[in-house]
Amino acid sequence: MKIFLTSHMGDSKKENGKRIPVPMSEANGFVHKLQKEWVEDSKVLIIAGTPDAYEKNDAICEYCKQSFPVSGLSISYMEICDSRKMALADKIKEMDVVVLSGGHVPSQNRFFHRIGLKDKLSDFGGLIIAWSAGSMNCAENVYAGPELEGEAVDPNYKRWLPGLGITNINIFPHFQSLRNDWLDGLRLIEDITFADSMGHEIIALNDGSYITIEDGVSRLWGEAYQIKDGKIDVICQNGMSIVLKA
Repeated sequence: MKIFLTSHMGDSKKENGKRIPVPMSEANGFVHKLQKEWVEDSKVLIIAGTPDAYEKNDAICEYCKQSFPVSGLSISYMEICDSRKMALADKIKEMDVVVLSGGHVPSQNRFFHRIGLKDKLSDFGGLIIAWSAGSMNCAENVYAGPELEGEAVDPNYKRWLPGLGITNINIFPHFQSLRNDWLDGLRLIEDITFADSMGHEIIALNDGSYITIEDGVSRLWGEAYQIKDGKIDVICQNGMSIVLKA
């Protein structure tokens, strides 16, 4: 099994308020590395990030059906598993590729547990591609940082959740666009994430950066930052890669 954990695959963009398919990102060699691992006419199953958002999920599946082939990734089957079609998770062993979608981390985490995804992936021999929330939920102990209004000040909001156990790396995606954001009157990075990083390492990825995992080796590609014990340091630059200890 080979794994690609991304912030964003670059397979769509918004135009006139509507998301449309585009070729996948070439940043830091992403799509070229994916092409080398790709099985011709792959069977692909997408696992939803927001399992009850049916219109959104159908749109994700539709633009992936277009963006994958124009990126040199041929497909013979693609479907999305959400709350309507949970039985599709039982077909994982028949798939060549499993895609873990972006969305709301706690919602996706609950759905993963509901369909028993961790067990279903335990002997999966194909390719796993994840973006955003999907990448975050791959961790053994998932950092589910607050993202919706009210979550940062909710004393019952759980910021650490049991995940798929594919990696020990905690990912913070879309860092380039979120680093100056505020939530519930708090700075998302300095007031929230720094506090949550005490005793923890969080890897903040810009869109266009990603992590590959193969044979137990985790390698980071592109610009990224380490947030740990209330401090932040750049650990990799675009065009470069490093091996992560995880």
